Amino acid sequence: MKEIFYYFERDLKRWMRSGKSVFSSLAMPAAWLVFVGLALPIRFTDNYLDFITPGILVMTMLFASLQGGTLLIFDKILGFLNKFLALPAPRESILFGKILFIAFRGLLQSTVILVMAVLLGVKMHSFMTVPLTYLVLFIFGVLFSAIATTIALLVDDYDSYSAMNSMASMPLFFTSSALMPYEMMPQWLRIIASLNPVSYAIDTVRALFSGNFLLDGMFGLIAMVIVVLTVSVYVFRKATV
Repeated sequence: MKEIFYYFERDLKRWMRSGKSVFSSLAMPAAWLVFVGLALPIRFTDNYLDFITPGILVMTMLFASLQGGTLLIFDKILGFLNKFLALPAPRESILFGKILFIAFRGLLQSTVILVMAVLLGVKMHSFMTVPLTYLVLFIFGVLFSAIATTIALLVDDYDSYSAMNSMASMPLFFTSSALMPYEMMPQWLRIIASLNPVSYAIDTVRALFSGNFLLDGMFGLIAMVIVVLTVSVYVFRKATV
């Protein structure tokens, strides 16, 4: 845990030193919530903001997680990763430290969304909705942070990773249940959305907001995290840069 916390602390300090980056990463999700939640003329619900808030929360974690892969890319470019891999500390501590920071940063961004949502009148079933929502978001963040960090280890440069990030992030979001319920989707999109891990997280958070708990969604996310972390740890142990 000491080694993991070291890598977490290192990335946190580096992020906090960039004031503009901190501000933009916290302000952008709030803009999504306001402009998408309040501006779109949606007819299938009386309060679209209640419906879309879980989607914006998960979207925030998704984008933060995928963007987090750039941390490892820059470590490779600047030559730090070679030194980290040569240290006696377990190599997977690099992976877990990155995942922990990326998920933490995503949760900070999600907190802005939750505060804004409450101020705009979004209803939550009970106080326990908040910690359970954070739990789902954290598990989801770990899933995609592990994917992003592992891909960053395998690609050669920032441009390649940025292209892969752009290619994956928006399709994952727009083929999920974030913007509309399943019954409003065409059949082909409904099938894709039902298999999309982003939808698992959104549906679970949306159920929490209404006072329910989707065990299937939670167990599905946990199962995916176990598989992805197993692969990621193996890749890091075998890595050469």
